[in-house]
Amino acid sequence: ENFGVELPEMGKYAVANVFFPPGSDKKSVMGDCKSIIERLAKQKGLSTVGWRPVPVDNSMLGKDPRDSEPITEQIFITNTKGLSQREFEQKLLLVRKMAEDEGAGMLGPESGFYINSLTSTHITYKGQLTPEQVSQYYLDLKDPTFISHLALVHSRFSTNTFPSWERAQPIRMMCHNGEINTLR
Repeated sequence: ENFGVELPEMGKYAVANVFFPPGSDKKSVMGDCKSIIERLAKQKGLSTVGWRPVPVDNSMLGKDPRDSEPITEQIFITNTKGLSQREFEQKLLLVRKMAEDEGAGMLGPESGFYINSLTSTHITYKGQLTPEQVSQYYLDLKDPTFISHLALVHSRFSTNTFPSWERAQPIRMMCHNGEINTLR
């Protein structure tokens, strides 16, 4: 609705919430990252419908989250080849992984380019936010036409690394309550 495109039925398209480095809209970085995703989707036989800026209200953010706040946009990708749901999801996973790897090669690790999720089954809204801030920050979540069967909010920041937007929970498909990366 916001970008004048009619989407196919559920399951025939995917949505990704993509973080771009702060200020990258004023440089070629954001365009380069978008081109990577679009090219890889095309290589996998998928079609890009378009991009949509995700509306946000950052008025409640503290200094650190605001200073590192990414630009968030959504890309819509369709399954125009009639792939099975499993094949479609596999191709989407490859696009996500390959795009992040190529982006890291271009910008360096932890650059701020991060694909929160790319799937036809769910959309991940996350950030360096408290649970109360999630629905205040992401204005989509206040929109009465935005309907979901489930909303999961997990409140836990990294305890052994510096907090960042991309490290915030949920991590694409799940959350955890413990240090899964601690050596003993």
